[in-house]
Amino acid sequence: MIDLKKQTSQILVHILFWMLFIFVSLFMFSRYYWAENPFLQYLSILGVIVYVNHFVLLPFFVKRKWYMFYGALFIAISFFATRLYCDVFAQCGCSIMKCLSDYLWQTLVPLIFFSFIWMLFRFLDEQRLKEDMIKQHAEMELKFLKSQINPHVLFNNLNTIYSYSIEKPNETPELILMLSDNLKHVLYDSNAAFVDLEKELHFLDNYIKFQKIRTEGVKHIEYTTNVMSDYSKIGPLLLITIIENAFKHSTLNSTIFIQLTEKDNTLVCTCINAFEHNNIDNTDSRIGFKNLKKRLDLLYPNKHQLHIEKTDQFKVILTLDLS
Repeated sequence: MIDLKKQTSQILVHILFWMLFIFVSLFMFSRYYWAENPFLQYLSILGVIVYVNHFVLLPFFVKRKWYMFYGALFIAISFFATRLYCDVFAQCGCSIMKCLSDYLWQTLVPLIFFSFIWMLFRFLDEQRLKEDMIKQHAEMELKFLKSQINPHVLFNNLNTIYSYSIEKPNETPELILMLSDNLKHVLYDSNAAFVDLEKELHFLDNYIKFQKIRTEGVKHIEYTTNVMSDYSKIGPLLLITIIENAFKHSTLNSTIFIQLTEKDNTLVCTCINAFEHNNIDNTDSRIGFKNLKKRLDLLYPNKHQLHIEKTDQFKVILTLDLS
């Protein structure tokens, strides 16, 4: 589709230029009759020169970066084409300087114009290619980062179901359904760049329910949500990194505070937990937040704030502009 638009625009540019150029040139040589007009006779030769330059010379020399050679050849072509027009078509019998001053523009204008058009479209193609490569790189990096998150979530949930199947088998089916919902979200919904905020919150609700069961009697969880919008979207599996880190590195017999608020397309995720200073800087935690920062830079450039505070408690505040 893009190539078709490009070809169409190029054809229109060429047609419009030749129409304008021929009109101006005929106006300049109005004293000639159509049949004996030297410019019209020279036009076919000029067209060959212009398009040999456009399709052969420019691609050949620019690809090899032989700019000096091309410049010298460009000057030579312009000079000899103008002399051809003077001596053969116009038969003006004028001197070289007179010939160049009166007729050189006829050769130079289309050559320069179409050389510029060729370079312009080449530049646009290169820019589009760079943008496609950046987009593909970003998509591959997002998929890679998400693939690092998914196994952790699944592993923790399976451990919870396993322990529950031994202790409380009657309640296991509900956990399996919750895990099924989460797997569906991870495997299918998260393939998109953005998902409904409602789905992401449902995924987090299930995850935190699993954690409440797994840490029952060991950790206290205060989890609140206040979401005003029903149509906002968010990058998938962003918040789970923060929440999972809180459960993984919080101390025993402590409280984990999780709050999600959304108003006017601004989402704030606050997560606070007690921690041991020796454990919070381990490799898993560093990699998790490093990956999170990469994803935020890719999905929300200049539209996010990630604040991490390590004092008596480990506090993370993520603010996202979802608009």
